[in-house]
Amino acid sequence: MHAHAEQNLNRAAVSATTHCLTGCAIGEVVGMAIATAAGWGNLVSIVLAIVLAFFFGYLLSIWPVLRAGLTLREATGVAIAAETVSIAIMEAVDNGFVLVVPGALNAGLGDAKFWWSIVIGFAIAFGPTWAANRWLIARGKGHAVMHEYHH
Repeated sequence: MHAHAEQNLNRAAVSATTHCLTGCAIGEVVGMAIATAAGWGNLVSIVLAIVLAFFFGYLLSIWPVLRAGLTLREATGVAIAAETVSIAIMEAVDNGFVLVVPGALNAGLGDAKFWWSIVIGFAIAFGPTWAANRWLIARGKGHAVMHEYHH
């Protein structure tokens, strides 16, 4: 592989991973904040955070594809194909980290541990998610399926 192609592949993987991180972070923080404020248990908190991470991750992918002229059904299919692996890895690593930090799940919204455990979890998740995105994009899969719709 030429250095320029390698650099473009790496750049595309960083872009896809940053995109994934944005949707996951929005969903995760909103989910954790809602569950914590409502006083829901840890399991409900984690499930809600993951569901909302997928929702926002897909939503961020659907909008540009809809603007490119696809129907909602087609755009949803593209988003699912483009983002599922990335979001799953991001969420597994981030939530895994939060689970191993003593007291992180029981920390309140005003507690720094609540916030830094999520941030560090995402920072750790960036590496494996980037590697998966790079591998998928190099094979024309994952986020690469969206590139034809970006103008």
